Amino acid sequence: MKKYLAIAQMQIINNIAYPGDVIGRSVSIAVFLFIFAGLWRATFIIAGTESLNGLTFADMMWYLMMAETIELGRPRSNRIISEQVKNGEVAYILNKPYHFLLYHFWFGVGDSLLRVGTNIGVGVVVAWTLAGPPPSLAGWGMALVTLVGAWVLHFCLMALIGLAAFLVEETNSFELIYQKAVFILGGMLLPLDLFPEWLQRIARLLPFPYMMYAPARLFVKPEPGLFLQMLAAQWMWVAVLVFVLALAYRGSERALTVNGG
Repeated sequence: MKKYLAIAQMQIINNIAYPGDVIGRSVSIAVFLFIFAGLWRATFIIAGTESLNGLTFADMMWYLMMAETIELGRPRSNRIISEQVKNGEVAYILNKPYHFLLYHFWFGVGDSLLRVGTNIGVGVVVAWTLAGPPPSLAGWGMALVTLVGAWVLHFCLMALIGLAAFLVEETNSFELIYQKAVFILGGMLLPLDLFPEWLQRIARLLPFPYMMYAPARLFVKPEPGLFLQMLAAQWMWVAVLVFVLALAYRGSERALTVNGG
């Protein structure tokens, strides 16, 4: 375990040494929140109401703050894995005294920690300015707990996309499809509460809402029953995707051929 913690620590140090990308993403969350504030303020005025399906303007801004924090703080592990497969570096890494997927998992943890912390710091300042005080401590607690499962789900799907490089040369199209699924069915751009009932039911059968909607929704509306429901569904999907990822990895090991170098 120490070697994996060292990998995460090393990446944290790298991010501190080269803070440009971290700062850039933090600036992005501020820009996004200002844009969404204008859009949602106009929406509430046109609708002539103070809430939409139980969500006020303040709820929407804090929801979007958490959703953007998650999106901008997640590592793009698929790109690294895909590149290592294509250039043959994967064969070199497989000879190292650690598991290939666990290496990337903990590398991603180290990559995310500073980004998420910085994004939350900037996001809280902007959202507080635009919409008033943040949600209760219960909301923070439920969001942080479900954020762990959301991150694991994201890594599993990103790793699966990266391993697809064993079968196809370019995996960018898979990443694009995945991002759009998270944006729409995951509730990033619009909370699932505002979807038609039939679309909500479909979305909840997929893993995407538990990667974005779950922590963001619980952040603004910390309901114990919903928390347990989201947590159970989240880790059910984690178990399924970890199993699928393990099978995909074993198949990739058997099919390994090195191209380039």
